[in-house]
Amino acid sequence: MSTNASPAVPAKAGTREWLGLAVLALPTLLLALDQSVLFLALPHLAESLRPTGTQTLWIMDIYGFMIAGFLVTMGTLGDRIGRRKLLLIGATFVGVASLLAAYSTSAEMLIATRALLGVAAATLMPSTLALISNMFQDPGQRGRAIAVWASCFMGGTALGPMIGGVLLDHFWWGSVFLLGVPVMIILLIAGPVLLPEYRDPDGGKLDLFSVALSLATILPVIYGLKEIARYGVEPISLLVIALGLAVGAVFVRRQTRLTHPLLDLRLFRSGAFTSSLLVLMLAMATMGGSYLFITGFLQMVEDLSPTAAGMWMVPSALASIVAALIAPGLTKRLPMGVVIGSGLALTTVGYLLVAFVDPVGGLPLLITGFVIAFFGTGPIGALGTNLVVSSAPPEKGGSAASLSETSGEFGVSLGVAALGSLGTALYRGDITVPDGVPAEQAEEVRGGMESAVVAAQELPADLRDQVLAAAREAYTSGLNVVAVVCASLIAVTAVLAVTLLRKVGGTPPAPDEPAAAREESVPAGP
Repeated sequence: MSTNASPAVPAKAGTREWLGLAVLALPTLLLALDQSVLFLALPHLAESLRPTGTQTLWIMDIYGFMIAGFLVTMGTLGDRIGRRKLLLIGATFVGVASLLAAYSTSAEMLIATRALLGVAAATLMPSTLALISNMFQDPGQRGRAIAVWASCFMGGTALGPMIGGVLLDHFWWGSVFLLGVPVMIILLIAGPVLLPEYRDPDGGKLDLFSVALSLATILPVIYGLKEIARYGVEPISLLVIALGLAVGAVFVRRQTRLTHPLLDLRLFRSGAFTSSLLVLMLAMATMGGSYLFITGFLQMVEDLSPTAAGMWMVPSALASIVAALIAPGLTKRLPMGVVIGSGLALTTVGYLLVAFVDPVGGLPLLITGFVIAFFGTGPIGALGTNLVVSSAPPEKGGSAASLSETSGEFGVSLGVAALGSLGTALYRGDITVPDGVPAEQAEEVRGGMESAVVAAQELPADLRDQVLAAAREAYTSGLNVVAVVCASLIAVTAVLAVTLLRKVGGTPPAPDEPAAAREESVPAGP
C-alpha cells in the first residue's frame, strides 16, 4: 500500500524488524570478512594459480575498485527499483561469484570473478543500510540498529584472520570464498519474509551516461591513490587522479541539469549531512593509514604470522564494537558532536601512545595505543553513519547510504596512499645499511621493510641480524611519525566534529526538504 504522510509519532520496530536486522547483519559481516581473508589466502592461491606480479595486484585490488565504483549507482538504483529487490539480486550474484572464485582455474578467471563479486557486493552495502533506516523509524531504535550494523564491519575485520586461518589449515585456498555462499542462501530465504520493500515511485529512469561518468570519476581516483600508496608519488598517478577529478566536474554539472539525477546534490544542503561525511572520511583516512603500518609492525618487526597478527588485532576491533554500541545511549545526554568529538580526542591519545613504540619490546604499548584509538573511533562509525542517513529524505536513503560508504572508501584509500607514502619516505631516509652487504641486497634493503626482510634471508646470519635490526628501527621510526600525523589529523577532526555538529542532539535533524508523499512502502511477504 502507499503512505501519503509520515506519522506524527514514528512507529516502534517490533520483533520482525529486529529479526530482519539480524538478516541484514550477515552480508555486512561477510563483506568485511571477504577483504581480510584474501590476504591470508594469497600465498596459497599464488602457489596454485601462478599469477604474475601484475595479476596478483589485480586479484587484490579489483574487488575494492568495483565496490567503490558502483556504490553510488547501486544506492540510487535501489531507491528506484526497490531496496529489497536489489539486495536479493545482489545476494544471488554474490553467491554465484563466490562459487566461481573458489573454483577458479586461472589467475584471469579469478580476477574476472573477483570483479563480478565486487559489483555484486556494491548492491549489498547501501541496500542494507537504507533498509535499516526504513525499518527503524524511531530515532532511538534506528541509532541502535545502525550501531549494530557498523559493529558488523568491525567484527568481520577481526574475525577474518581467525576464520581464514582455520580454513586454510584444513582446506584449499578457494575455501575462503565459499563463506559467502551459505550467508547468501540464508539472505535469499529469510529476506522476502522479514524485510519490507521500499522504493521511490517518482525516482525516474536511471541515467546510464551519469553511471559511466561516476565510474570514470571514482575508479581513476581510487586507482591513483592505490598506486601512490604502492609506488610513491609518480606523475602518472597524479595524472590519473586529475583525470578522474576532471570527469567528476562534468558529472556534477550533469547532475544539476537532470530532473532525476543519479546523485541528488541537494543532499549536501544539509549541514549535518555534509559535516558527517567530512568527519567520517577524515577518521577513516587515519584508520586506513595506521592499520597498514600497525599490521606491518606485527608481521615484520614482531615477526608474527598473519594469523597471530590477526589475533592481536582482535582487542582493538572489540573496543571499537563496544564504543559503537554504547554511543547511541550517550547522545541522550550529550549533543552528538560532543560524543563524536570526545571519542576522537581519545583516539588522539591512542595514536600519541603509538608514537612512543620501540622496535624491541614495543608490542604492549602498540596494542594499548591501538585499542584506545579504535575505541575512540567507534562512535563516528555508528553515529556519523546514522546522521548521514537520517539527514536525507526517506526516498533518498539508498543514495545517502552509498555516499556514506563511498566517503569511507575514499578516506581509507587516501589514508593508505598519503600515510603509506610518508612512512615509506621516512624509512628510506632513516635506514642505514650495515657494511658488508652486497650492493644488490643493499638496494633492496633501502627499498622498504618488505624487501629488506626478503633480502636479509640471502645473507649470512650475522649480517642478516644487523640488516633486520636496522630495518626494524627505520620502520618503527616511520610508524612513530605516522602516529603523530594521525594524532594531529584526528585532533583537528575532533574540533571539526564538535564545531560543525554542535547543534545536533540525540535525534538527528530532519532533512532540509522532507518527502511528503513520495515514498512507496510495500509490506513484506513471502
